[in-house]
Amino acid sequence: FHGADVRTNFLSHVVKEPKSKGIDLFIDNDIDRSKSIGPELVDAIKGSRIAMVLLSEDYASSTWCLNELVEIIKCRQEFGQTVMSIFYQVDPSDVKKQTGQFGKVFKKTCKGKTEDEIRRWKRALTEVAQIAGFHSSNGKSEAEMIEDIATDVSNKLSLSAPCSDFDGLVGMESKMTEMRSLLQLDSDEVRKIGILGPSGIGKTTIARSLFNRHSQDFQLSVFIDNIKRNYAIPACSDDYSVKLNLQKHFMSQLTNETCTSISHLGVVKDRLKDKKVLVVLDDVW
Repeated sequence: FHGADVRTNFLSHVVKEPKSKGIDLFIDNDIDRSKSIGPELVDAIKGSRIAMVLLSEDYASSTWCLNELVEIIKCRQEFGQTVMSIFYQVDPSDVKKQTGQFGKVFKKTCKGKTEDEIRRWKRALTEVAQIAGFHSSNGKSEAEMIEDIATDVSNKLSLSAPCSDFDGLVGMESKMTEMRSLLQLDSDEVRKIGILGPSGIGKTTIARSLFNRHSQDFQLSVFIDNIKRNYAIPACSDDYSVKLNLQKHFMSQLTNETCTSISHLGVVKDRLKDKKVLVVLDDVW
């Protein structure tokens, strides 16, 4: 974060709310700042499960902030670290393209800097701006936005917590190897995999184990269980209405928010077309 923009107001609330949910935060207030970030901060970034980038209008006026962001994006690319972007009174497109007032501030910072430094900063800003994040201009109050941020952090930590539920199950590792080869996790293609067979042979257990191991590798993930029982088709419902209703439930669980605006069957495809998403549908007909 850039302290002058947020330290005395927004930041203090962003820090307070997660702490009330038992979440530990590292903030670099007590580190002596220089032009390059030191090993203490690099270790703190690498040791964090989630990196929260609070982008404001004058964020790019600080070479410290920009170098810190480069290190965060590096950890995201190399270790799969979860990165959250928070846009406080700044347009994400200005961050992405370095335009508007944000761009003017950035260009001023770039004066006298090497081409390599500028290239790394631009690449990091472009990447962080493309991460689905929180916007202070989305119509919600700051209090609501901060509550949403804290809830999202809590959910992400729960999903990324190491799981030992399926350790020791005979044959599970071979099943995971087989599933990973089918999923092709490094591919940009959409993959659909069916696990078929009679009841009681471990289909759901395999799916849950896979989900627990790899959900953190995706921007969004959801495990919807017992579909046949929990989402029974109402009597006298037409096919189109049933599909709309299922998509509404799906988006609500995927985004952890009440979804009431599924007006047609193209909404979900449009919302998710540029995101990496893992979906498990358990017990489908």
